[in-house]
Amino acid sequence: MASPMAGQLQDKVALITGAGRGIGAGIANVLVERGAAVAVCDLDGAAAQETADAINAAGGKAIGGAVDVTDPESLDHFAGRTISELGGIDICVPNAGVIGGRGFAERKDFTKQDWDMTFAVNVQGLTNTTDAVKEHMKDREQGKIVIIASHGGRKPRGIGDKGRGNAQHPYLVSKAAAIQYTHLLAMELGGYNINVNAVCPGRLWTPMWQAIAQNHKDLNPDFAEMTPYEIFIDQIKAIMPLGREQTPEDIGKTVAFLASDDSSEITGQAINVNGGAAFD
Repeated sequence: MASPMAGQLQDKVALITGAGRGIGAGIANVLVERGAAVAVCDLDGAAAQETADAINAAGGKAIGGAVDVTDPESLDHFAGRTISELGGIDICVPNAGVIGGRGFAERKDFTKQDWDMTFAVNVQGLTNTTDAVKEHMKDREQGKIVIIASHGGRKPRGIGDKGRGNAQHPYLVSKAAAIQYTHLLAMELGGYNINVNAVCPGRLWTPMWQAIAQNHKDLNPDFAEMTPYEIFIDQIKAIMPLGREQTPEDIGKTVAFLASDDSSEITGQAINVNGGAAFD
């Protein structure tokens, strides 16, 4: 039996960055299930093409390619290709992100490289992505932009975070910037019938969180006998009333709603998908 949401995004086209794996690939799969065609890109072009190939093999419609979100020309080229091959861009999902600079998982405190990398990708890469599509959307007087931020950008964490130290500061600040940018862009584009919202994921077992958990294990004796995944689940149960991790598909379902006509009166919002997490 077909899903009752199967036609929610029928005939829409979505461009998704960072879609070679993890959250981005999960979002792409959900949007395709809801009827959209997708243009998936990633710094790892081979991974993006694998996502596209899997979608096409399953009967969906997708194109894939290599894109560096820190390079506006790279994004402009892929956006142009999307419009040419798929007929337009109705939905943009800036999802590409990093947790820190090279070697992040091995250190307790942030470095200048962490600030430089997180802001280049998570902030400037975000604005580059929306710049690549917004004039097209303005010309058509319609569009949905759904930014992937993080619940970590909503509220300061306790000092140390169980031995984590300060290493996440650049990432958390970059995601706070993404949420503020969501508000500002919604104000800028509202008059063109373009909705701009953010989804703030909680904790998903992705390579990013595996690196964080490994860091906990290496730096905090309390976690020495636990596997990274056990640490991940332990922290989820400590802060999330629902007591379970989120999945890329959970994020994709919220993105699909915000990308649909069902959310036509929602803009400038940042929605947590985090099991009700609360921080001290």
